[in-house]
Amino acid sequence: MEQQRKIAEGLLSIRAVFFRPEEPFIWASGIKSPVYCDNRLILTAPEVRSAVESALADTIRREYPDVQVLMGTSTAGIAHAAIVGHMMGLPMGYVRSSGKDHGRRNQIEGRLEPGQKVVVVEDLISTAGSVLDVVQVLRDAGAEVLGVASIFTYGMQKGLDRLAAAHVENHSLTNFDVIAQVAAQQHYIREEDVARLIRFRNNPSDESWITARA
Repeated sequence: MEQQRKIAEGLLSIRAVFFRPEEPFIWASGIKSPVYCDNRLILTAPEVRSAVESALADTIRREYPDVQVLMGTSTAGIAHAAIVGHMMGLPMGYVRSSGKDHGRRNQIEGRLEPGQKVVVVEDLISTAGSVLDVVQVLRDAGAEVLGVASIFTYGMQKGLDRLAAAHVENHSLTNFDVIAQVAAQQHYIREEDVARLIRFRNNPSDESWITARA
């Protein structure tokens, strides 16, 4: 729990996670969201970056001790997989969202042998669709995917159900609930906003959270 809070504090301090419940962001899907997440900002904040990458390495060592290769998701997970791979002395690569239209038309970049044990490095999990696409590409290539290590998860039920159905384990450094609580404690949002945020997380398509009050 202490690590979850520390990572949450770091993400909030650099506005990698930014709450705006009174003026919702609009996602590409059209969903109105009280939160915006841009974990790419971690790369430009050395102190937070160091904490995040160290925590990812510790998580992978603890949860996936047999890992042989790290694979980043494209594009957000690539830099994190590279940094953590360097810290752990492991090979890394990444999976494109689609195959290249030239050369060898690779979708997997980097050397990967059938049977190798892989951990996928992801920055953010919401409905888990994109990370599961990566897992499937790796499985089709003959890899044994041990699981996912991610920086932040919304904990949305749809994502949890998809991961479970695909038999994919995920370990995140922090989650939506912890970040919302820390945000209230540090006055980024009001204490009464936390319940609204959780209501959004539980059903993002239901806009009643916008006018709800604790």
